[in-house]
Amino acid sequence: MEKKKKVLAFLGSYADSSGPGLYACRFDTETGSLEIVDQADGLQNPTFLDVDPAGKKLYAITEGTDSSGQRRGAAAAFHFDPASVKLTLVNKENTVPAPTCHITLDHSRQCVIVSSYHGGMIGLSPLLEDGSIGATTDIHQHRGSSILPVQNQPRAHSVFLDRSNRFAVASDLGLDRILIYRLDLPSQRLIPHGEVGVAPGSGPRHFAFHPSLPYGYVINELNATITAFFYNEEQGELSEIQTVSTLPDSYKGENACADIHISPDGRFLYGSNRGHDSIAVYAIDPLTGKLTLVEHASTLGRHPRNFALSPDGRFLLAANRDSNNIVTFSRDASTGKLLPAGSVLEVSKPVCIKFAVLD
Repeated sequence: MEKKKKVLAFLGSYADSSGPGLYACRFDTETGSLEIVDQADGLQNPTFLDVDPAGKKLYAITEGTDSSGQRRGAAAAFHFDPASVKLTLVNKENTVPAPTCHITLDHSRQCVIVSSYHGGMIGLSPLLEDGSIGATTDIHQHRGSSILPVQNQPRAHSVFLDRSNRFAVASDLGLDRILIYRLDLPSQRLIPHGEVGVAPGSGPRHFAFHPSLPYGYVINELNATITAFFYNEEQGELSEIQTVSTLPDSYKGENACADIHISPDGRFLYGSNRGHDSIAVYAIDPLTGKLTLVEHASTLGRHPRNFALSPDGRFLLAANRDSNNIVTFSRDASTGKLLPAGSVLEVSKPVCIKFAVLD
């Protein structure tokens, strides 16, 4: 009988450095429930995370100051013990000269890439042999604007790597553009490669590559849409296929989209609405990459920021920032639909959920 793998979950939140903001949890793979085992304080707004299960490392954005006392981005590395789930700070390192909103690891775990919404820039920092974060080696300042008042400057929101780990896509809400970089690991740099636009006023935020097919999808925060692309992995090029709304036709209230994920089997796509407070569920056509709406599922809370699919795809966990809870939903593998699983974790201003599967 195959030994059941242990699954941990890590939570990032809005928090003052005087209190806890980072949480380490055990995840019950049968019920979808979370149990907080440890927490870390000392970090200002450790909202977004990424995790290296093999290296037993967790990386979080936070805020730092430069020599003149100005706010700037920083990132913190933690070691986690797989048995006790205890967190131990490895190091904290300044990243880019503006507060950051997102962090991602490259697939080979050699660097972290951060995004700054307020600064309109991205930065790359190498990871050292012990998993600590090294000094930033590359920064790219985006330039330009788009049509809405909030788009009066670049607003880099996230960076995601393709399956080959060759190209990185940076979604810039302020420019209505997705900037594509080639990842040069030997020199620890990002080389500008190309870009593609979305409709003016869209505000691209987060991106998801399909796990096995040549497609990619961006969720647009400002006009509540998702744009599907054909992705030429060899050339590192995106070509638009389709744009769909994330909202029911009948909804006329305020809304801002946040996060996007694809089920592990590649059949369904999920996007979060803040305002409508729902997860929009779509079926993915494997032949065309196009999306067909399945349902809008209430997140049973307010202002869902990040959400996550469990590694086995059985559950979706929604981080409702303004109702201070994370709600677990069971996911129907054949229809993609979501149903409340009966598990709710109360936690202050949750933003990000990241899983780690341990051997």
